[in-house]
Parts: sequence; C-alpha cells; structure tokens
Amino acid sequence: MRNAETVLSVIRDRGNRGLPLDDVYRQLFNPNLYLLAYSRIYKNNGAMTQGVTSETVDGMSIKKIEKLIEDIRYERFRWTPVRRINIPKKNGKTRPLGIPTWNDKLVQEVIRLILEAYYDPQFSNNSHGFRQERGCHTALTVIDRTWQGTKWFIEGDIRGCFDNIDQKILMSILREKIQDNRFLRLIETLLTAGYCEQWRYHSTLSGTPQGSIVSPILANIYLDKLDNFVEQTVIPEYTRGKCRAENREYSRLVKLAWYSCGATKRARMQIK
Repeated sequence: MRNAETVLSVIRDRGNRGLPLDDVYRQLFNPNLYLLAYSRIYKNNGAMTQGVTSETVDGMSIKKIEKLIEDIRYERFRWTPVRRINIPKKNGKTRPLGIPTWNDKLVQEVIRLILEAYYDPQFSNNSHGFRQERGCHTALTVIDRTWQGTKWFIEGDIRGCFDNIDQKILMSILREKIQDNRFLRLIETLLTAGYCEQWRYHSTLSGTPQGSIVSPILANIYLDKLDNFVEQTVIPEYTRGKCRAENREYSRLVKLAWYSCGATKRARMQIK
C-alpha cells in the first residue's frame, strides 16, 4: 500500500499535465490517506462537536478506519444529514452552518486531499481563495506589486455563494476530467444528503453543504470557469494594445522638464 504523499503526488502530476483522473475511487481504500486526513483535522475546534449523532473524534482508532474503508469498498457508506445551526453575524443577521458527523468529516477530508492535489495545479494564478500558501495577503501583495498605477478597483461579492451553486453544473464540470463514476456518485450523494434543523430534515436541491470540508474546493472548481472566461475572453476583448494610451498632459510635462533641464545645462556651460 503506497503512502499518502506518493498517491497525492501521482494525482498532482496528472493534474499538472492535464490528464484525466480515472480509477480514483480505489484510492479511498488506502488507510494512509485516512491517517493523513486525521492528522489534518483532529486538532480543529469542531472535532469534538457532535453532528446529528453523538460521534466525535474521541475514540478514533485504526479499526474504525478499517470499518469505514470496508463500507466504502462495498458501497455501503451513506452520508449523514448535517446538523444545521445559525451563527449570529455582526450585522444582526445569521449565517447557517452545517456540522457533519465525524465519519463524514474524515471521508470528506480524504476527498478534499484528492481533489486539491488534482485541481490546484490547474487553477488560475490569480485565484487566491481557499488555496494552500495563498490568501488575502498574497492577493494584496500581487495588487501592490502589479497594479501600482491603478486609480480604482471593482469589488464584487457573490451572495450566498455556497448555497447557490448549481449542483448539475458542478457535477458536469467534475465529469469533464474525472472518469470514475463511483467517485462522482459519492460526491453527488454528499451534495444531496440534506440537513437537520431543530431535528427536522430538509433536502438540499442546490448548493454545497455549509460547513463542509469539501465545499471550498468544490466552489473553486466551479468558479475556475469564471476565472478562465475573464482571462481568456473578457480581458483580450476589452484590452487593446500592448501598452497604455499616451496621457497628453503627462507627456507635455515630461517634455517641459526635459527642455528645462537642457536649458539649465546650457546656461551652466556658458557661465564656465
């Protein structure tokens, strides 16, 4: 059984070369991926928070991982609806947050590791959200070093982004490069697992689960289409030429400064 880093490096290499990802469901049988996933999430504050069951990270063992892998191998694994609570926001409104069960969190982290290894090398270099070694500060650094002459920026916000992702479009995007129906079906059933609020079940017909470990990477995969459209269609269409248009007033001042400097030098030569 190959170690987790070897598996992810092979998947990452396929992503770098733009090759399709096939036979990936079989990687979910590798216990080393679950041990890596466990090392990533067991320290989180939510690891001891209960979902719709009383199960938490407490009492985790190799036997539980083996049982989980067996259920996945024979496709007996079923996602549990998340427990939804509403978190107060500064503006007085609330934000819904889903709390999965511990088993679901562990499997989601394994899926996230696989998706991130494959898709991250293919994302736009201008994308900074929910990516390793990237974030607000790297985005601001690029702005500071690249857009020094910019006078204004347009700030956009996608309202309820995770809630409004079209599941059919998302699955069609995943099918473009992932050629493993069992793996795709596992993600699709996650999207439609639903949630429980006040112990009442609600179905999820759109969006990705709030609070889900895989929601950020799925959102990045979904929005990568927008990045490509802007970079390959919008910018070439609305950006003409290889340099900025000449500012006549600026050019006039530059020429005036050059003339004044030349006149000063000539005057000094005459004095000597």
